[in-house]
Amino acid sequence: MVVEGQLDTVLLKTASRCNFDCSYCYVYQGPDTAWRFQPKRMPPVVLAAVSKRLIEHADRQRVGYAVILHGGEPLLLGFAGLAELLRGLRVHMSPERHPISIQTNGTLLTRDLLDLFAETRTSVSVSIDGPAEVNDLARLNHRQESTYEATMRGINLLDSHDERDFLFAGTLSVIQPASDPEIVYGFLKDLGSPSMDFLFQDGNHDRLPPGKRRFESTEYGQWLSGVLDLYLADPAPVPIRVCDDIIKLCLGGESIKEGRGVNPYGILVVEADGEIRKNDTLRASFDGADRFGSPWNVMNTPLSTVLASQEYITYTSMQVPESDVCRDCDLLAVCGGGMPLYRFSTDRGYDNPSVYCHDHEVMIQHTLSRLDAMGLCDALVVPPSPARAS
Repeated sequence: MVVEGQLDTVLLKTASRCNFDCSYCYVYQGPDTAWRFQPKRMPPVVLAAVSKRLIEHADRQRVGYAVILHGGEPLLLGFAGLAELLRGLRVHMSPERHPISIQTNGTLLTRDLLDLFAETRTSVSVSIDGPAEVNDLARLNHRQESTYEATMRGINLLDSHDERDFLFAGTLSVIQPASDPEIVYGFLKDLGSPSMDFLFQDGNHDRLPPGKRRFESTEYGQWLSGVLDLYLADPAPVPIRVCDDIIKLCLGGESIKEGRGVNPYGILVVEADGEIRKNDTLRASFDGADRFGSPWNVMNTPLSTVLASQEYITYTSMQVPESDVCRDCDLLAVCGGGMPLYRFSTDRGYDNPSVYCHDHEVMIQHTLSRLDAMGLCDALVVPPSPARAS
């Protein structure tokens, strides 16, 4: 009997190009070049096929799954394509079981698009790293000009919509470790963001992330610890997903997110030409790292075929770290070994601790020490280390 894996999230690459040229982008600045051979926008025939496959699998799988429109910049697909896709999905897939969201830089948002998203119950998360002096460290356009004002126009339009409370899902920021976390947190909160999340910059053991001096250094962990202090001290805090996830895991809860905790997480990517791939963040490792060996495409392959394959099982098992350093670590139940892409090296593949291993330790121990100080010691899965808690 074939055991079919569970699908938690599908990322749809509705556009394979972007109107930004962010210096840290794992798609356009990394080793993978496959995007160059993709159609710039998902063609109508692929839109129809991906809708068919998503609806087909929604009827098949007992639990729901999320659909995220991604890119590149997903709004480059245009109103007509977005309307066809979203309206077609919503006829068969309810918002309660199948949330649909868009991750965008916000510059192409219009009132008509926001009305469409409200109609189809499609939430919007906007990528912005902080105030102009922080955002423009990496998020420039193809003429190497600031994108800050254009993103702010989109956020202001989103914030002014009648259905803003549903539409505006929050902000996603990539950490600039040289920035001041107090300035970034204060800016995002003043912006009206209903929730925040922060990501590490891409890197591995062959290519250290920007701002990280060496494997043992903890610039990112210290930055996130600063955000946690601000969060816990704020009498009216805005939810921060990465902080909330780590707190929940420290207290014995669960996180449904790749790279945190030890629960499996099923994610597939559909490229603009319909090809079905692994999590595309893997392409930061080496050219083709996110490709399955089988030529699966929504034009001819049900998602259930992928989920029942040994290739999919092998791929999802990557979330459990191979490294003995990780397997023997007391913090594994919280850290989960981090994202697989951060473990890569040419000589050992993914059999390494995360390049952010020491950053994870600093952030988790800092969280544990704060929870301990709040009288929650008895509930902690892992007690704080007296020698290393800050």
